[in-house]
Amino acid sequence: MSVVRLIASATLLLAAAASQAQNFKTVGSAPVILYDLPSIEGAKLFVAPRGMPLEVILTYGAWVKVGDVDGDLAWTQARGLSNKRQVVVRRSGLKVRATPEEDASIGFIAEKGTFLEVFDAIASGWIKVRFQDGQSGYLKSADIWGN
Repeated sequence: MSVVRLIASATLLLAAAASQAQNFKTVGSAPVILYDLPSIEGAKLFVAPRGMPLEVILTYGAWVKVGDVDGDLAWTQARGLSNKRQVVVRRSGLKVRATPEEDASIGFIAEKGTFLEVFDAIASGWIKVRFQDGQSGYLKSADIWGN
């Protein structure tokens, strides 16, 4: 009987962890309007630009409650979001490295608020990203939001 309890406990822990996992989406090919309610009748709070990463907090029919890099919450229509992974740079003058190492040469500098496409996450805490002009490199995951 204790084996069954152990398996049940492990299953519940895994389910709880999965429910707490962050779910990031990206604003698709057109900007989306963020509302205070899950309805076009709600107050318009902000227009999120194409490529902006958003964290999906809750899904309600065709609407999703999302959070942004500043922690602000709003609602938008789910159809305007994409599964393409983008992140936003958290601080100015961030050095994007040629390889995933602290002392690697600098590929380019990214400014705070810049959206970067995610290519790959590396176990050591580095993420391979690409700028809209095609330049690519590596950043520490702690320096970006949306991953």
